[in-house]
Amino acid sequence: MARRLRFNGTGSGVNGCPSIHEDLDSGDVIVHGPPLTGQEDIAKLRHLGPGEVPIVVPRTLLIDFGPKDTGREPDIISLDEFDRLFTVFEHTAWRLETRSRYASDETAPTYAQFTRGEPVDWSGADLEWCAERREQAALGKKFERVRVIDQPPTTGQLYLLENARRNSSVGEAIHNLDRATADGLGLPEEDFWIFDSRLVALLNFDDADNLINVELIREPAAVLRYAMARDAAMHHAVPYTEYAERLPAAQ
Repeated sequence: MARRLRFNGTGSGVNGCPSIHEDLDSGDVIVHGPPLTGQEDIAKLRHLGPGEVPIVVPRTLLIDFGPKDTGREPDIISLDEFDRLFTVFEHTAWRLETRSRYASDETAPTYAQFTRGEPVDWSGADLEWCAERREQAALGKKFERVRVIDQPPTTGQLYLLENARRNSSVGEAIHNLDRATADGLGLPEEDFWIFDSRLVALLNFDDADNLINVELIREPAAVLRYAMARDAAMHHAVPYTEYAERLPAAQ
C-alpha cells in the first residue's frame, strides 16, 4: 500500500534537493539528497546495510523541516476566539475549503431558496458578518478563499458558488479549483485559514460535516507548509465567475 507522504520542505531554493517528506500514518521521515560517494567516508559508517544509500543533508534542513514536538497537545480555541481572529489580523486572511458539504449551510434560508430553484436573496443573510468584513476590508485588509469543487459539483458546492456573489460584495476574493487538480497538487484535504502568513487556524469537522473546533498552529515549519499549499492553490485556481461560466448549463 502506498504511503501517504507530505512534503515538509527543502533546503534548496533551486532544484528542491535535499528535501524532507513525512509519512502521515507512521511518522517515518523520508529524506532525499546527494549520495555520500567517497569510499573512505562510506567505510567509516556503522550499520550500513545492503541496499542502503547514505545521503548528505545540511543540518539546517533537519532543524527547519524535521518533525518537531510530536507529543504536542492541540491548541484548541473557542468559536468566539476564532471569530476575533478576523478583526485582530493585520494584513491577509486566506482560506482553503475542501469539503463536499457543510452542514451549517443547509440551515440557512438562502440554502432553501437555492435548492428550490428560486433567486437567492442575500440582502438579509448574516448582516453582522457582512458588516465586519466590509469594515475590515475598508482598513485595507485582504480576504481570499479557494474553494475546491468536485466533478460533478455537489449541491452544497453549487450553493457556495452562488454564495460567492455575497462574499465578493463585502470584500472577499473567491476562487475555485477542480478536485482533480487539487489532488494532483497534493493539497491537504483540510479546511484552514492562514492569517498574516504566521498563524493557521485548522477547522475540524465531525462525520456529519459540522464544525466542532478550531486548532491554532504556530510552528513556523508547519505554517510554511500551509503557505506553500496556499501558493499552489492560488496559482491554479480561477475566479469564481470564470469557474461558473465553465460549468455545463444543466448545473
